[in-house]
Amino acid sequence: MREFSLPALYEVPADGNLTDLVRRNAAQYPDVPVIARKVDGAWQDVTASAFLDEVRAAAKGLIASGVRAGDRVVLMSRTRYEWTLLDFAIWTAGAVTVPIYETSSAEQVEWIVSDSGAVAAFVETAVHEGIVESVRERLPQLAHVWQIEAGGVDALVSAGAGVSDAEVDTRSAVADADSPASIVYTSGTTGRPKGCVLTHRSFFAECGNVVERLEPLFRTGECSVLLFLPLAHVLGRLVEVAAMMAPIRLGHVSDIKNLTDELASFRPTMVLGVPRVFEKVYNSARAQAQAGGKGKIFDRAADTAIAYSRALDTPGGPGFGLKLKYKLFDKLVYGKLRSVLGGRARYAISGGAPLGERLGHFYRGIGLVVLEGYGLTESCAATAFNPWDRPKIGTVGQPLPGSKIRIADDGEILLHGENLFTGYWNNPAATAEALEDGWYHTGDIGTLDEDGYLTITGRKKEIIVTAGGKNVAPAVIEDRIRAHPLVAECMVVGDAKPFVGALITIDEEFLPRWLEANGKPAGATPAELRDDPELRAEIQKAVDDGNAAVSHAEAVKKFRILAASFTEESGHVTPSLKLKRNMVLKDYADEVEAIYHR
Repeated sequence: MREFSLPALYEVPADGNLTDLVRRNAAQYPDVPVIARKVDGAWQDVTASAFLDEVRAAAKGLIASGVRAGDRVVLMSRTRYEWTLLDFAIWTAGAVTVPIYETSSAEQVEWIVSDSGAVAAFVETAVHEGIVESVRERLPQLAHVWQIEAGGVDALVSAGAGVSDAEVDTRSAVADADSPASIVYTSGTTGRPKGCVLTHRSFFAECGNVVERLEPLFRTGECSVLLFLPLAHVLGRLVEVAAMMAPIRLGHVSDIKNLTDELASFRPTMVLGVPRVFEKVYNSARAQAQAGGKGKIFDRAADTAIAYSRALDTPGGPGFGLKLKYKLFDKLVYGKLRSVLGGRARYAISGGAPLGERLGHFYRGIGLVVLEGYGLTESCAATAFNPWDRPKIGTVGQPLPGSKIRIADDGEILLHGENLFTGYWNNPAATAEALEDGWYHTGDIGTLDEDGYLTITGRKKEIIVTAGGKNVAPAVIEDRIRAHPLVAECMVVGDAKPFVGALITIDEEFLPRWLEANGKPAGATPAELRDDPELRAEIQKAVDDGNAAVSHAEAVKKFRILAASFTEESGHVTPSLKLKRNMVLKDYADEVEAIYHR
């Protein structure tokens, strides 16, 4: 199939903007908790009416400080209550939110603040404030910097004490559906980040149709979501706005090191994550079972869960014997795994990279349906996702209702819909290159099946052409190899080379368990072990598993274990954990050559 679309389930209000959601919630659900915030170690509910009061008070402070309608305001912070509060306050003041990852460098901060023309900034910590101050002399338009942890929100509220309610009402009504709501800068795997202009319409079309199509996940008074992805990433913003649109109870986690404890205390009904999160939950559970002498039981339970899930997609469903085994393992294993996620979650949303068919079936088999989706900053997050009632594991689902997906002659995925960005800020050339007759050219390669379910097979720019002329899309094999608990990252190489190779880094969080289980010195590093025969044999298993998914010509023939990890600090991954392939190839050119050295 070349093109597929679904009718819209939500109509975007032509003269409305996102501040309408907060006012509507306060009017219709005044006493319903829309957010929970951590106070002295305990979750404290914030009702819809209380949240509106806080948003308006902060917006008054922005108005009093000289922020005008249409001005850009930067938000640089980890995921926390104040992020959502200030996001809606910025909109209520008629301004435009510009998120910055809290891990960004001074150079990145300078570029985004300068390019967006931001007149004010919220930062979380003294460290963040120091980064902004280090470049502030080159940002003459930046008039205000408020630090959240130094009482910046309270100072803002005090500054706005003299602003009238009528003035806030006037300002919050300035923007309409086609006004910019946010300029979200892409992570930038090559070159400087580009600012995607997302309008209020983009968010309305995106979140309104997601909430309608995934209705069981967004029931007011019943459902809740704990957000631990960065709100600087558009997927985090989707959940923030969709939660307010429903509304459902939203919680924030700043530090994922505490995620297990926070899930247990918040007990969400829905989990949002990237594949690496779901891989780590699985790998950690398996490693704990092995350490306790129950590895074989866990593996049998995992195989049963996968078989049970696969059987759900067949006529007649699971047989009697499989149901019996499933019931036994539900008591022994599955219930404990669900409790790690808080015990109440029945659905999860995964995006950012493919989860993998085996892991998708495993989670559905244990009672957590992971709905994979696909999207980009330019599409305001999910432009395709699996419906709750008809998921197809291994695909990223059907188009967002009200949008279209088209597959071009060369396999490129094209998008059309109200959720799309309107262009790149201050960059008409890049906009003209990406948008053609209302269709956004994603650069991703994929296929549509007869029911309109999309499968991603790679990226146009990442296609490797070997010396033998074989075209290789690295995503499939990389994802399979990366699913091994010892593998942190995998990058396939082989452009103009005689065969396909791979650079592999070791997961340093999982490594100590492997060292102990294999009688290796505690504290041994990847640099010391990269030529260790047992470690290489274990990584070879991961490579063999990846090779099983592709043809012989696409299979990895040789690999190199690297001494160091790919990190944002090293310049090899973006804040959203996408590989900067050009930087890896540049910095590890010797390692690549070693693969092909006879």
